[in-house]
Amino acid sequence: MNPFLVSATEFSTTVIDTMALVIIVFGTLEAFYSGVVLALSRNDTGTERRDIWLRYARWLVAALTFQLAADILETSIAPDWETVGRLTAIAIVRTLLNYFLEKDLSEIRERQTERRGVRTARGEK
Repeated sequence: MNPFLVSATEFSTTVIDTMALVIIVFGTLEAFYSGVVLALSRNDTGTERRDIWLRYARWLVAALTFQLAADILETSIAPDWETVGRLTAIAIVRTLLNYFLEKDLSEIRERQTERRGVRTARGEK
């Protein structure tokens, strides 16, 4: 394989993994900060807590997507089948995590939309 392509792929993989790391760290810090602020305030109705976890889940979905992209790139330069198998297993786990996290987010969004519709029908805010 062309040494330039191998180097470019390794560099790209490192950059994309670093972006995923930044997303995870930022999302975790944001969720932690919001959770602490909410815990210290006495206005926790449950909705705010769910909103914090939903935002955190979105950060994680984004990071998993970036990590999956890096895995795909990395398989293109894998030197042997053992490495390809390991990367494939990691990619499958990340894909499943991403799928179920997205599914949970969709279900929660649907429930929130239904609740808003019921409140609107009742004339509540």
